[in-house]
Amino acid sequence: MAKFELKLPQMGESVAEATLTAWLKDVGDTIEMDEAVFEIATDKVDSEVPSEVEGVLTEKLFNIDDIIKVGQTVAVIELEGESDPIGVTQADQKEELTEIFPESVSVLEENVTHVQEAVGSTVQGLADTTRFYSPLVKNIAREEGIIAAELDSIEGTGKEGRVTKNDILDYIKNRKPEITPGEKPVVAPVKAPEPLQQQAAVSTEPHQVTRVQSSGEDEIIPMTRMGKLIAHHMIESISTSAHVQSFIEVDVTKVVAWRNKVKDVFLKNEGEKLTFTPIFMEAVAKALKKYPMVNISVDGETVIKKKNINIGMAAALPDGNLIVPVIKNADQLNLVGMAKVVNDLASRARNNALKPDEVKDGTYTVTNVGSFGSVFGTPIINQPQVAILALGAIRKMPAVIETAEGDFIGIRSKMFLSHSYDHRIVNGALGGMFVKTVADYLEAWDVDREI
Repeated sequence: MAKFELKLPQMGESVAEATLTAWLKDVGDTIEMDEAVFEIATDKVDSEVPSEVEGVLTEKLFNIDDIIKVGQTVAVIELEGESDPIGVTQADQKEELTEIFPESVSVLEENVTHVQEAVGSTVQGLADTTRFYSPLVKNIAREEGIIAAELDSIEGTGKEGRVTKNDILDYIKNRKPEITPGEKPVVAPVKAPEPLQQQAAVSTEPHQVTRVQSSGEDEIIPMTRMGKLIAHHMIESISTSAHVQSFIEVDVTKVVAWRNKVKDVFLKNEGEKLTFTPIFMEAVAKALKKYPMVNISVDGETVIKKKNINIGMAAALPDGNLIVPVIKNADQLNLVGMAKVVNDLASRARNNALKPDEVKDGTYTVTNVGSFGSVFGTPIINQPQVAILALGAIRKMPAVIETAEGDFIGIRSKMFLSHSYDHRIVNGALGGMFVKTVADYLEAWDVDREI
């Protein structure tokens, strides 16, 4: 029987490794073509890895919580009716090369050994530790200024006590600043005495998180990995940006009428459902084009003005968490193209089939709180962006209609747009004008527009 090596596929240019989070098949199980075999997670997205062949799973080469590099073999599948192996192992390749170029292979192996020894020596000098850490954990430690001795003190929950990403993030969350040997304490400049009442209102004690007590009747539910990431991201955003909101009511009667008129034709011609989302995304893209200073990020005391308009689209997952796939170069898509991209990203988000590169590089985010019945909301900015738009539910409402013959009361379809923006860099005028431009575009929708 021939064997096929199922490897960790390339998931994006910036992704070199992933964590194995679940096996969906056991040894001995029959696997169909494109059937998911295991689940992996990066710091951006969870996804399933399907089989490229049909056969029987014979080997699992990694355990849950193991770190796997792109290109490594994760599982072996035995094929029926095949006489030649599809996946050639490294040992086979080495044996074949040795027969053809024996001296070259020997020299190459010797050079590789010298390089590995040199690299190992350098790493040992930088961090005097023999404990294994994944590249992801090392990067987080370096960014947070965690030295080797401190890293070694973290208790790991992974295989053989390995420190996982969640372990180091939990440690950082509860970490207390300490003065390391040889480091001088930072002395704050002396300030003029403050009024007595103001001094009394300021606590000198560090903030302590109150522990919640539970009784024996309460159900204890651990947070999911993605839930922890979202919680950390939201707290970071609140502590980074000065959130301000602007709200505007929009008459979308023309949009509703136009969509009702063309949705069946659109489905027949394009094979895609036409929802309101691509219409709203088109409006947002045009507003970002008009006000590019909303399409920015802040880096310290400098502003990074983004060249591309990449709109994040918050999507709800079956487990209640959210993920934000990104519509790249949204301003360059027509409505048909926008609808296809929106439907594709939403579908694959629900099925955990997004690639890591598809949830990165967003420059602005839109979230549809109306899909859950909310009239409006106050969304938290998706860092490192500076603004986010919440779409409220579309409702039929009585409204005053102004005409040349006078004012009348009529039934109109209306919704609220809630714009949250970072007041460090986006002032009220810009934030208000931006959301007003989105509203104006929707209210002026051409009911005779062709697809």
